[in-house]
Amino acid sequence: MAPAIELTGITKRFPGVVANDNINLTVEKGEIHAICGENGAGKSTLMKILYGMQPPDEGTMKVHGDVVEFGSPTDAIDRGIGMVHQHFMLADQLTVLENVILGAEPTAAGGVIKFSEAEAHLARVAEDYGLTIDPDDMVETLEVGERQRVEIIKVLYRGAEILILDEPTAVLVPQEVEALFENMRELKEGGATIIFIDHKLDEVLEISDSITVLRHGKTVASMPNDGVTAHDLAELMVGSELPTPETAESTVTERVGLDISAVTVVDDDRRPVIENISLRIHEGEILGIAGVEGNGQSELVDAIIGTAAVTAGSISLQGLDITNLSVRKRREAGIGYVPEDRHHEGLMLDAPLWENAALGHQTQAPYGSRWLMNRSGMRSQTETIKDEFDVRTPNIDVSAHALSGGNQQKLIIGRELTADPSLLIAAHPTRGIDVGAQAAVWEQIRDARAAGLATLLISADLDELIGLSDSIVVMLRGRLVARLQPDEVTPRDLGAYMTGAATQETAEVH
Repeated sequence: MAPAIELTGITKRFPGVVANDNINLTVEKGEIHAICGENGAGKSTLMKILYGMQPPDEGTMKVHGDVVEFGSPTDAIDRGIGMVHQHFMLADQLTVLENVILGAEPTAAGGVIKFSEAEAHLARVAEDYGLTIDPDDMVETLEVGERQRVEIIKVLYRGAEILILDEPTAVLVPQEVEALFENMRELKEGGATIIFIDHKLDEVLEISDSITVLRHGKTVASMPNDGVTAHDLAELMVGSELPTPETAESTVTERVGLDISAVTVVDDDRRPVIENISLRIHEGEILGIAGVEGNGQSELVDAIIGTAAVTAGSISLQGLDITNLSVRKRREAGIGYVPEDRHHEGLMLDAPLWENAALGHQTQAPYGSRWLMNRSGMRSQTETIKDEFDVRTPNIDVSAHALSGGNQQKLIIGRELTADPSLLIAAHPTRGIDVGAQAAVWEQIRDARAAGLATLLISADLDELIGLSDSIVVMLRGRLVARLQPDEVTPRDLGAYMTGAATQETAEVH
């Protein structure tokens, strides 16, 4: 029997980089095949080629033994390949059924959509693969794991027999990961072939039948998942053990860096998005916030930095009431901010590094004053950041867009820490960066903590949260529902609080 997928000699070049270099990949029919490698290894580019999003420069692709050339994702879908992207592509204001059939609606004469036929088709797909979902539910009411199930059903509805799942566990809590893996096993039993992209080695080893490791755009190994260890995969991926985010002894002091008292923020419809939040962060302390995305973490950050108005309550920074200060004055008062989306909030991608290094601090020395910019000071400080935070770039005149994700993140963290803040807000500081840069970011955050910095850490990586934090609070539906000690909880425990399955009053914390 011919393999479901056979890629031979796939090469893809971009200006200045070879993203895929003579990659070979064979995926057998009916298996779960994991592709792992650190960021920049070429995983995403390879999957985009397989899904028809971009053509290879060299190499051949076969699907079930037939040579294929895809000019668009439509061509891949026509050959039974579906892709579930890491960032969901669903319309919140539509129902599950409407999202599933969007772009593939069965119609009668005059263009009338045959909803009953579509619902019957969806029900068959859901039953065949063991994926239960209510077609009448509004997507905006679904939990993250349920939204992912809708994305999977959407590609199956279109006849996909080969599924590409791109980092599917990135935003899931442990219980949702377990449910996803059960769904994947059901899909496999139903005859589906799954390509699973991940960098979490324990997950790769748990769910896959076979594994391909990419490194620097090349295939370095392809093997059955039989006796392979996480150590083996780490060696293949990065040449060494994977770093861990463990923090040494406590450096927490009695001095309060940030004091948030009974803060409430409402949306445009006057509905609370965060409600009655109170917390303190001491100097030398990292306070971690756990929560499924969309439960108020971003709104809390907005309230602290001043991009959202506080409806009730107060916020103090080292004793200074900043509740009604502008964003600029809060930054000048000592707030450092590493945003969760570095491209849209943290950088001007087309501007040179020396301009990006001044963002948010342009009214302060050495970058400038309230009225004037200091170009020589900006350049000098950027050189300092480049050297001290190992930002790998030929020079500081290149655009931020030219840097890798890890180097962009190191530039942002260097910019914030060299401004000598009294509070650092770090939102998903290692999301989307490779293992080496991840280790560097962890080290920088630990060093800042040891130097007495108060830090608010928000992360979807629960191992990171547990490893770095001195204390962890859990947010659910805009409220704080638990306060936990990192050395007493596991990622699974956190997941239970994050989804509401456990509460501080009733749950046993292990």
